[in-house]
Amino acid sequence: MSADDDGTTYRVVVNHEEQYSIWPAERDLPPGWRDTGTTGGKADCLAHIKEVWIDLRPLSLRRREET
Repeated sequence: MSADDDGTTYRVVVNHEEQYSIWPAERDLPPGWRDTGTTGGKADCLAHIKEVWIDLRPLSLRRREET
């Protein structure tokens, strides 16, 4: 077991600002977050986030800067 693998299955979640995080799969989602459909170990979920979350600015800021 690696230092990043704590034996917990996580899911990748995203909020209304398109900010990503991981959440233990067996727990209910916190308010304001939705499941992206990706689950796995901690390292796998964090690697997925690193791949898909390429612009770290919140959605509201990105929209404001486009106008």
